[in-house]
Amino acid sequence: MLRYKNLKKKSKDLLAATGLTAEEFEALLVVFAECYAASTPEDQTVEGKPRQRQRGGGGKATLTTMEDKLLFILVYEKTYPLQTMLGLQFGLSQGRTNIWIHRLLPVVRQALAQMKLTPERDGHAVAMSELANEGGADLVIDGTERRRQRPQDEAQQQAQYSGKKKAHTDKNLVLTNRHSQKVVYLSPTQPGKKHDKKLADEAAIVYPRGATLGKDTGFQGYEPLGVLAWQPKKSPEVKT
Repeated sequence: MLRYKNLKKKSKDLLAATGLTAEEFEALLVVFAECYAASTPEDQTVEGKPRQRQRGGGGKATLTTMEDKLLFILVYEKTYPLQTMLGLQFGLSQGRTNIWIHRLLPVVRQALAQMKLTPERDGHAVAMSELANEGGADLVIDGTERRRQRPQDEAQQQAQYSGKKKAHTDKNLVLTNRHSQKVVYLSPTQPGKKHDKKLADEAAIVYPRGATLGKDTGFQGYEPLGVLAWQPKKSPEVKT
């Protein structure tokens, strides 16, 4: 079973499972624990029901430590597995997995917000974002896709089908600060078929003055005003 005590000394495995280094995990853990304690009244169970026994009484929980609670929800957010599969990784039934996901998601989101690590969702707010300007507004834009269940509706199937991934996907636009490696902006979720440049045009992102913007060929023709845009060139040694 996955446990933080087994992963914390395996930096590559921890990064693959959560997207965080050990140092980043520990920093988030402090705030996460505070938010969890504030959201869990002493007289209520995890499910929000009146407590019949003192805290610690009754059957022992599987996710006993705060580290394992944080690891559980970060693995869910990073890999988005089926609840049954996530439960198998942590020794939980599907039902208990569902309860813990709904219990911990608001807590980790509150912790990230308190640490000012939550990306902007409004493109117009990017220009004044601390995340965008940290270390200088040297930004990179890209589209990300994740597989989703094949829709039943035929029209929705066509909209969700990504020719690039050869699968049905959901797509988001992500803007990242190259200095801090932090996500500055996250767009609303769109069908996988939608082109990256169209997503960027619809986002109407307002960039900091003097910002630089890295982009790939999916953003050909996307040239925001007042921004120095650059695109990596393919090495002539790479065969097409």
